[in-house]
Amino acid sequence: MRTLRSAVTWLRPALAGLTTRGRSFLAAGLACAACSVVLGQRDLLRVGALLVTLPLGCVLVLGRSRYRLALTRTMTPSRVTAGGSARVRLELENLTRLSTRVLLAEDRVPFALGASPRFVLARLPGGTRAAVSYTVRSVVRGRYQIGPVRLRLTDPFGMCEVTRSFTATDPLVVVPRIWPLAPVLGGGLWTGTGESIARSAAATGEDDIATREYRYGDDLRRVHWRSTARRGELMVRREEQPRQMQATVLLDLRHDGHRGEGPESSLEWAVSVAASAAVSLAGQRYAVRILTDERQVAWSSPHLGDGAAALLDELAVVEEGGPGVLAGAITALARTRGDGLVVAVLGEVDEQVAGALARLLRRGSLGIALLARTTSWAALSPSRTAELDAVRARVAAILIDGGWSVGEAGPGDDVPTIWAQAAGLPTAGLSPAGLSSAGPAPAGFSPAGPAPADFSPAGFSPAAPSPAGPAPAGVPAAGNGTAGGGFPGPFADLFPSPQPNGAPWSNGAPPPNGAPWSNGAPPANGAPPPNGTTTPLRGGGR
Repeated sequence: MRTLRSAVTWLRPALAGLTTRGRSFLAAGLACAACSVVLGQRDLLRVGALLVTLPLGCVLVLGRSRYRLALTRTMTPSRVTAGGSARVRLELENLTRLSTRVLLAEDRVPFALGASPRFVLARLPGGTRAAVSYTVRSVVRGRYQIGPVRLRLTDPFGMCEVTRSFTATDPLVVVPRIWPLAPVLGGGLWTGTGESIARSAAATGEDDIATREYRYGDDLRRVHWRSTARRGELMVRREEQPRQMQATVLLDLRHDGHRGEGPESSLEWAVSVAASAAVSLAGQRYAVRILTDERQVAWSSPHLGDGAAALLDELAVVEEGGPGVLAGAITALARTRGDGLVVAVLGEVDEQVAGALARLLRRGSLGIALLARTTSWAALSPSRTAELDAVRARVAAILIDGGWSVGEAGPGDDVPTIWAQAAGLPTAGLSPAGLSSAGPAPAGFSPAGPAPADFSPAGFSPAAPSPAGPAPAGVPAAGNGTAGGGFPGPFADLFPSPQPNGAPWSNGAPPPNGAPWSNGAPPANGAPPPNGTTTPLRGGGR
């Protein structure tokens, strides 16, 4: 009884693999056998036995076939950009001395990558290999599993078909589109870094300098005698180690903050911009983190070669969220008070969110906000478009007043250009369209960062151009710093508030008795200006 049950258990998957031809032969054989009993025809019984024996014999032979096959899958590359393609190579090796039958191979591929490829492999002699290749392509970012490979074995008569599967799968990561962005030019004041531990010791005192025990071979000039006297053993100063630069990328993933569908939506554009910024900053040896909700995430390591790859893998699988994900991300950012560089990629936000972001930046921090012009991704009525554009303009003004550098872009705008303008980088020959601030700043200058050494607001009116000529490109107008005018942060004392009625300052003091400014021509032979007037400075010089 146990033997019969084992045989049925073994034959059940094989019988399930009978093809239409095999089932037809089996049914015809059974019908012939029944007719032979009814009609008493022995010859008909012999025909029925032959028809039944043929498919069952094929099942028996195919079920007892034991092949030892090894599969190797190679993907080049294993990480592709959305819209790119990858080449997959399958190599099958016969580990036995017996030749295989004709094999039908099928590699399972997710629907987003296309149809599952199928291959017919001829007889594979023992100890030999066969290789096939195919290409996959996806315009949708994500992490996909390729495999497993299924092999279908069939008999020469086509009566039975048995499926065998491998278990191994390999991941293919489709990352967002990447634009090459220019490096951010900023000093340690913007990033909270850029100075070494040894230099900071000058401000904190030598007692706080990092030391360690003396080791054989250490230079005696590095001995720290004060620590040696305190510890009772020879102590040496550690090597100078640069402090870590940090950058946070804040990504708005709210469903109601974006428009459009599929890969061409504003959400996918925002993810691509965030990925481009993260890769660019990681290439500048920043420790980067990406905030999309209230969860605290780890910083990437700039000393590892796969730092940017880990950030791309993280962005490849992000999904749109509910209305509260952006508020949670801002809360997580507020715990660190926006230390270092902050890049915010935003969809449709209101003045409340803009006010929360404006309060985040520390003194000396740099904030770059890129706003998606979501009205360009959807067909809206003119009144609705004008309403959303007005809200976006107010949001940009609030961010600029809080010290952010702001740019906005639509689906047809050049992202590297908008990035360079918003970051205050040189944009020779580039159009300032899309920049929400007063204009492109000089290289290395931002309303939230340090002013160049040769820059002075003296002689330029915050409300109107100086009589000596227009202010140089990059000098912010009044109201770009704080709501009350002037410059915010650590430059409040350096840049005084504007004079009432638009009167310009000169050398830090207004003209006496309301006397008018000179026409800009310097006095001859160094003579003092007539009537107590003051000659204004040109071009920010002194």
